[in-house]
Amino acid sequence: MLSPYRRPRFSRAVRRYHPVGFNGGSRLPVDIHVENDEFIITAPVAGLKPEDLKVEIHDDILTLSGEVMSESNGDGKYLLREIHYGEFSRSFRLPTSVEADGAEAKIENGILTVRLPKIEEARPKKIEVKAK
Repeated sequence: MLSPYRRPRFSRAVRRYHPVGFNGGSRLPVDIHVENDEFIITAPVAGLKPEDLKVEIHDDILTLSGEVMSESNGDGKYLLREIHYGEFSRSFRLPTSVEADGAEAKIENGILTVRLPKIEEARPKKIEVKAK
């Protein structure tokens, strides 16, 4: 039986990857998917428009930031308030360099999708096996 205090074991790839970290504002939940030739980052941004978001890549660090504006109800009296308003920012160090010029970002159905192609040197290579 596993001890409740024992940390779960993760694959080597998961243990090696560490985001840059939390750097102010609210945490934006993200998924980072690795393909052979690109990284695909998705994040929920319901209610935000493209002009409300900022996506930047510098070296191998991706930063997603923006601001959710409050819609005041006038009297300021809340029974419960769980929706976060204000600025958010997340930065991630990618495990390999990317081609920033080929990057794409779009919002569809409240989900931000950022596609970052890996540089050619970082893509897996197929080596043809020849017979003599």
